[in-house]
Formats: sequence, C-alpha cells, structure tokens
Amino acid sequence: MTTFVKKIFKSETTGGVLLLIATILALIFQNSSLTHNFYHFVLEFPVVIGVGDYVLDKPFEFWVNDALMAIFFFSIGLELKREMIEGQLRHFSQVFLPSFAALGGVIFPAIIFSIINWGNEFAMRGWAIPTATDIAFAVGVLAILGKRIPSSLKIFILTLAIMDDLCAIVIIALFYSTSLNFAFLIGALVCTLILILISKKGVNSKGIFILFSIILWICVLNSGVHATIAGVIAGFTIPIYNENNGTSMLKEMEHSLSIPVNFLILPIFAFVNAGINLQGMSLNYLLSPVPLGIFAGLFFGKQFGVFLFSYIVIKLKFATLPQNATWKQLYSIAIICGIGFTMALFVANLAYLPDPLRYHQTDKLAILLASVVSGVVGYIVARVFGNNPDGSPKNHK
Repeated sequence: MTTFVKKIFKSETTGGVLLLIATILALIFQNSSLTHNFYHFVLEFPVVIGVGDYVLDKPFEFWVNDALMAIFFFSIGLELKREMIEGQLRHFSQVFLPSFAALGGVIFPAIIFSIINWGNEFAMRGWAIPTATDIAFAVGVLAILGKRIPSSLKIFILTLAIMDDLCAIVIIALFYSTSLNFAFLIGALVCTLILILISKKGVNSKGIFILFSIILWICVLNSGVHATIAGVIAGFTIPIYNENNGTSMLKEMEHSLSIPVNFLILPIFAFVNAGINLQGMSLNYLLSPVPLGIFAGLFFGKQFGVFLFSYIVIKLKFATLPQNATWKQLYSIAIICGIGFTMALFVANLAYLPDPLRYHQTDKLAILLASVVSGVVGYIVARVFGNNPDGSPKNHK
C-alpha cells in the first residue's frame, strides 16, 4: 500500500488530475441546491490568527488566495533560484529559446485581449489574465503522451512555464498592486535584507528563515503590493548550499513543499476559485468582450505567440529546434501552453476587484473552457504528429 501511495505522489499526472477533480467539485457544489449554501459557508468561514495585538480575522477564501498561494509562490521562488544556479536556466543557450517563446506567449494573448476590449477601461484591467500557462496541467498532458513527445520538448515546456511564472510575478507586482503604504514597504525591505544577511552568514536554521518570511508576508500584505510576492522574495533568499555541512536548505524545502503544494494547496485553490455559478448563464454572456478576449488570448494567442517567437529565433539561428523534435510537435506544445487555469484564475481574482462579479464569472468560465480546449486539441495534435508509442520517430517533417 505504501509503495502504491508513493507511486501516486510521484506520478506527473496526479497533480493535474487533482486540480481537475477539485474544479469539478467546485462547479457541482456551487450549482447544486443541496451544496450551494455549504460551499459559500466554507468560503466565508472566518479564520482568526494573531499574536498579541496583531490579529487577522479573515474568511477562508482570503487565507487560500493570500496565504496558501504565498507558499505556492515561495516554492516557485525556490525552483527559480535552483534552476538559475545549477539547472536549466543556468546556461543561456538552454534557456534562450523557451524564454523567448514564453515572451511571445505573454505578448500575443495580451494583444488579442486588448484589441477585443479596447475602450473599456474596467475590462482592460484583465489584459494579463490569458498570459499564464498552468505547469501542473501542461505537464499532466505531456505525461499522458509519454514517449510520443521527445524529452527535449518536455524540458522546453517546463522551462517555458517557469519563465511564464516569472513574467506573471512581475506583472502582479507592477500592475495589480493597490495604493502603497511606505511604512510597511520599508518593513518588507528590512525583512528582505535580514533574510539575505542570514543567508550570507550561513545560518542553517529553517525556523529563523520561516519566521522572517512570515514577518515579510505580513509587511507585504499591508504594503499594497500583493502578499504572494513575499513568497517569491523569501524563496530567493533561501541558501542553496551550506558550506559547513554540504546540505541544501533550498532543496530540502523544495522537496518538503512539493507534495503539499501540488496535492493540497493548488487543489484547494481550484476548489475555492473555480466555483462558477452557471445558473442563468447564456451564450450572450460568453460572447461578450471579456470572456471572448480571455478565450481567444489563451487558445489562439498562446499558441501563435509561443510558436512564432520560437520560429523566429530558430530561423535566425539564435537557437535550434529541440533535439529529435519536429515543427509540428513544437506547434502541439504551443497549443498545450494555452492551458492557463491556476495562474489565470489567480490574476482574474486581482484584475476585477472590487467588482469581481461584473462579468457574471464568465471570465473564469472562459479560462476553464480555453484550458480544456487547449489541452484536448494540443493532445490530439501531439498524438497525431508525435513519435510512436515505443519512442521511435514517425516520418513527419
């Protein structure tokens, strides 16, 4: 039984399956007369945490979106730092193609959304919604494809998704912050400097890093910058090696967080945020500019931007086509990049505050539909133009 459980946690498809299950449950709970009230009771359930005079009395939904997702962003920070120091992002030649492709996958969805929604100031706040790729679902689709896709393309999409997350972090910090409180910003800066200092001094106590990371989160939460940014900053300050004993605090933390992030935090986030009320939903709602811009941005903008930017740098000989891959296989990967989901839902939560129901949740429904269509179409194209099941290449140019 223990071996079976370990296999489940190690499977690349499990995280995506759990996200899908959580999404389906959220839709059922929201739209069933038997569970609708219970679903909202869970979202609005007050959770009180505090020390001394400082108390945070917030609903469960807040703790998921601002606290648990900060842990998710912390894990992204750890992954980015490790990849930059000793992984795929260390060598410019390895990172250039997927990074440039990621840039195209951010620019074109934003352009498509903006063209469709131009002139509506409030709607335009959602321009960044279709710019993100969901790494868990994307990797899940590739895992199902198995050897039909060369490993070089799996590395390509993993690196692209990492760079995509980095772009999302920058966008959230620059465009989705509220009015700034400079006192708390200074406090956040001081905490960051302390974390850097104890990292440089070789402090090997996880408790110290966690303590100052929590204080950093509190300062960023009250500063006007979105609290999840604190997770990324803290992740980058964790030392990758301890010179005294050769251990790696960063790798230990990354390993410890992989299961709770992928199998608990992200499914909970999906359950809390994917509960779209479908009652009274009509085709006219879905064809309005905001959901249309999101769907077109994710499904068409992502594949066009990723593939076009890849094509340009390869034809200009700044990069080469991933090993054993064909142009058609690369295009199938570009389609799969249209799976937005987690980060797109996260940005959607920020974009239309303080009136998140202005578009009757069609913004979130468009994210789900575009992600499903991108995943299914990308899978079909990859299967048609992929390798044989044994890994041998088909005769496709």
